[in-house]
Formats: sequence, structure tokens, C-alpha cells
Amino acid sequence: MAVLANFILFQLGWFACVLGASSALPWAGTGIALLIVGWHLSRAAQPRRELVLILAAGAVGLFFETLLISSGTVHYPHGVLPGGLAPHWMVALWMLFATTLNLSLAWLKRRVALAAVLGAIGGPLAYAGGAKLGALVFVHEATGLLAIGAGWALLTPLLILLARRLDGFSPALAGMESRHG
Repeated sequence: MAVLANFILFQLGWFACVLGASSALPWAGTGIALLIVGWHLSRAAQPRRELVLILAAGAVGLFFETLLISSGTVHYPHGVLPGGLAPHWMVALWMLFATTLNLSLAWLKRRVALAAVLGAIGGPLAYAGGAKLGALVFVHEATGLLAIGAGWALLTPLLILLARRLDGFSPALAGMESRHG
């Protein structure tokens, strides 16, 4: 049941962020995503592990999205942080994505190569969907989708490997931590 709830909440959070950004209300989506992240943490056996994973994914997302902006690949009409940094709602989406790594996407932990393939396909599809809904604009669509695919092909396995170490939902890890402090 937790896996299904995680999947559904991620989808709701994605739509909230994208539709919020496309409606010039990016803070609404960010707020909803952060509420989902908070709920996720309240359910974790080891919330600190999950929090570190979520914050790491947010940092990765901040870097990657800022790189996309500075390279002229993608333009975000709303929610861009000062200094040309990634939009807060995109960083929130990366954090929201991290909530899936130890639940609805946990099956990828033993399939890192498949994670790369799914990242290369799923990343561009998600961005294309966001563009169709008006949350972002590709400066050059084909180049942008290729760059996003390459980035997600590298970053999805990286986040999966990080989730192996920072699994706040694994009963085995929770038991080990309670015995070792």
C-alpha cells in the first residue's frame, strides 16, 4: 500500500508543480510538493536517511536545472531563483522524485543499468509533458531533449546508488541503526 500511495502522491506532486508553474503560481506547486515530502518523511522508519537523500537530490536538481538554464537549453518562465538558479518548483520536483527511490522505484536498486535507460527515456518525456503544459520552454527542442536524456541517464543511476545507502524505509537498515546508535 505504501508503494502505491508513494506513486500516486508523486504524480499529484508533479502535476501540482507543473500546473502551478504554467499558471504563474509556482509557489503553490512547491508548497504541495514539500507537504508530500514532509508526509513521506513522517512515514519513514529512518527519516534522517530519507531527508539526506531528498536534500541530495534537491542539490543535484539545482545544479542540473541551473546548467540547463545557463547553457540556453531550457527557459523557465516562472519561479526562477535569484542569480539565474533553477526554479524552486523544479528543485521541489527533484526532491519529490527522491521520495520514490526507496518505495515505488526501489526495484531499480538492483538494476542500475535499467535505471540509466529509464532515466534517458523518462526524463525527456517528463520535460516534454511539462513544456506542453506551459511550465517550461525549450530553446531548441531536439537539443534540449537530448541534453535532458543524457543528464537523466547519468543522474538516475547516481540517485539510485545513493538511495541504496540512504534507505529510510528498509526494515533491515532500521534495525541495524537502532542497535548501533
